[in-house]
Amino acid sequence: MNNQTLILIQCQDAVGLVASVAHIIAKHHLNIVTMREFVDEENRKFFVRVVCSGVPAATALLQQDLEENLPARAQVSINPAREKKLVILVTKEHHCLADILVRHFFKTLNASIKAVVGNYDTLQEFTEKFDIPYHCVSHENKSKEEFEQELADTIMPYQPDYIVLAKFMRILSPVFVAKFENKLINIHHSFLPAFIGANPYRQAYKRGVKIIGATAHYVTNDLDEGPIIVQRTKSINHSYDVPNLVTAGKEIEKAVLSHAIHLLTEDRVMLQGNKTIVFE
Repeated sequence: MNNQTLILIQCQDAVGLVASVAHIIAKHHLNIVTMREFVDEENRKFFVRVVCSGVPAATALLQQDLEENLPARAQVSINPAREKKLVILVTKEHHCLADILVRHFFKTLNASIKAVVGNYDTLQEFTEKFDIPYHCVSHENKSKEEFEQELADTIMPYQPDYIVLAKFMRILSPVFVAKFENKLINIHHSFLPAFIGANPYRQAYKRGVKIIGATAHYVTNDLDEGPIIVQRTKSINHSYDVPNLVTAGKEIEKAVLSHAIHLLTEDRVMLQGNKTIVFE
């Protein structure tokens, strides 16, 4: 996309917005390659993602032109950083981290992993094989406030665009979430809230479930109820025992989390309240 321009817009809806945006883009000698728009009629909000061939002679003038011709308080972003910076949070499970690190190694992640932070050192040796810094921030013998402050102090210097919870098994406080608002991305099995607590796959097995799945979402103060980015399910049957369920679940979790990262790093996700608009 070196010779392309990406434009992201969120604003109140109004008649003629698509035509107005297209006219301004043409005025700046850019050609629209793709234009995906959506109107939230209930909240009268307009969202659009535009990819253009060519680059503007003056990005600031294009930004000004768009803002002056859009409804008040429009959010306009032109060519946000193409390579997003990620920090990965982990506990002991390796499957999601391993998938992310392999994609990063082969440069298919469209992001730069700045560090991995874990509350155990279990995954340190594995992470460092990829020449990525690993920080162990233990939660043991610390208050929640002390642990989260140390965690935040470790993350902050990397200035990440997103912090990915790759099976990070700690509930984060509202204070921590507020420090990284709209940057925390989590993955969980889709049994919630039906199977809360330990051993969800054993609970699912005992109930004889016929579908398992996973959900990637933004982290908010409501546990596992933040805006959903990606969901995926898999049909199963009576032949699946608990180990089979766990294996299948991990595969879905990896796929869902990597898909969510892909969407985020390509600026295909916009937030509207507790929902997302995803331009795939």
